[in-house]
Amino acid sequence: MGSRQHLRDIQSGPPLDYHDDIRANSREYAEALDKEDSLRGFRSEFIIPSKTDLKRKVLIDAQSLKDDADERCIYLCGNSLGVQPRSTRQYIERYLQTWATKGVFGHFVPHSDQLLPPFVEVDTAAAKLMAPIVGASESEVAVMGTLTANLHLLMASFYQPTTEKYKIILEGKAFPSDHYAIESQILHHKLDPKQAMVLIEPEKLDRPVLTTDQIIKVIDENASSTALILLSAVQFYTGQYFDIQRITAHAHSKSILIGWDCAHAAGNVDLRLHEWDVDFAAWCTYKYLNSGPGGMAAVFVHERHGQVDDQQNFRPRLAGWWGNDLKTRFQMKNEFVPQPGAAGFQLSNPSVLDINAVVASLEIFKRAGMKSIREKSLHLTGYLEHLLLTYPLDSSPESKPFIMITPSNPAERGAQLSLRLRPGLLEKVLPYLEEHGVVIDERKPDVIRVAPAPLYNTYTDVWEFCQVFFAACREAVQPSA
Repeated sequence: MGSRQHLRDIQSGPPLDYHDDIRANSREYAEALDKEDSLRGFRSEFIIPSKTDLKRKVLIDAQSLKDDADERCIYLCGNSLGVQPRSTRQYIERYLQTWATKGVFGHFVPHSDQLLPPFVEVDTAAAKLMAPIVGASESEVAVMGTLTANLHLLMASFYQPTTEKYKIILEGKAFPSDHYAIESQILHHKLDPKQAMVLIEPEKLDRPVLTTDQIIKVIDENASSTALILLSAVQFYTGQYFDIQRITAHAHSKSILIGWDCAHAAGNVDLRLHEWDVDFAAWCTYKYLNSGPGGMAAVFVHERHGQVDDQQNFRPRLAGWWGNDLKTRFQMKNEFVPQPGAAGFQLSNPSVLDINAVVASLEIFKRAGMKSIREKSLHLTGYLEHLLLTYPLDSSPESKPFIMITPSNPAERGAQLSLRLRPGLLEKVLPYLEEHGVVIDERKPDVIRVAPAPLYNTYTDVWEFCQVFFAACREAVQPSA
């Protein structure tokens, strides 16, 4: 089944097109949608800052700790940093208690009231929960490291340039860290980035999306000299969701390895990395996966690349102790034989503290299910788009103070809509949003990114955001006195 057909199959429930219902622009309509939402109960499992919290100058305030009645802020920034699950504190406290009472024995001693297994097994437990998020088998996923470090580790294995095939294809507007990593890998091999980096640039600067046909054309033009393709599953700036299945298949038809940065996709869209035959992928967990700032990241390595045969042949990689065969890990031999699968790409023992924060959120995802999360996301983002399109115009569409640069096709986007404001408006709109308790993300000079996360955002959040945003725009376009 193709990725786009899969999206069509899960678009059940309320229609994505709200234009035929004159009630759709009312608060009552949004509240009615919330009452029908099968995931509405999960909102209470997250701590959403209050408007008072955002303005306080101290972290610890006795009144705020006992007063949960303050109005919550409108938090639409899960694409940058997800909010904290309420269970995170319990997971971390249980870990601290194990460390405090068992010391080194915490690595091996199980407990009847444990939330995670002993320390030496936590990475396996995390991989089991992470695998369904990205459409992989447990053996194809490892929860480890940080995103850019993991990209370097994966490229050390998958980028093996030759005289004939040495190029890496990437987006021209790739997240800077990805660009840095790719460029430095090329320099590490003593190659010239000007010759070895192929940047796919948008055809229209005012609408910076990349069509699948355009990406395929660039692949075709460089196929004979390309060693690797590394793209974003969901583009950080525009929110565009690329057709991973089709692009991956085309790369393989040209005998090119392809990896995906899933930082803005994991926990957001319906990934099927194994089924789509992706070679490798990496992602962070502090955005839609709510693990906290800089939380432990994860990797995917397709099972064919993680095989270790009886003669101990395996794909070359940078090796570390924690990736070694479990049967001999503690024998302290200086002969590296990796675990099969993605676990064999691990280096050091994982931070148990960090993994507890990751698992606290993954347990929620397990109960909600990615199919239901994606289904709600399609409707929630569709409702946001509908409301944005109803912005009152003075005379003509040209008078609108913003445009949407995210694809309008629901199958080509995740939970994020990126809005480009007219020049000079961003510095006026942002303070207004902040003053009214709206948390979104901005990319200078003129783009805001609005991302309703389906596990904790509501249709009413979306409706309220639009009321504040429209007011901010109206005030911003007023001529100065």
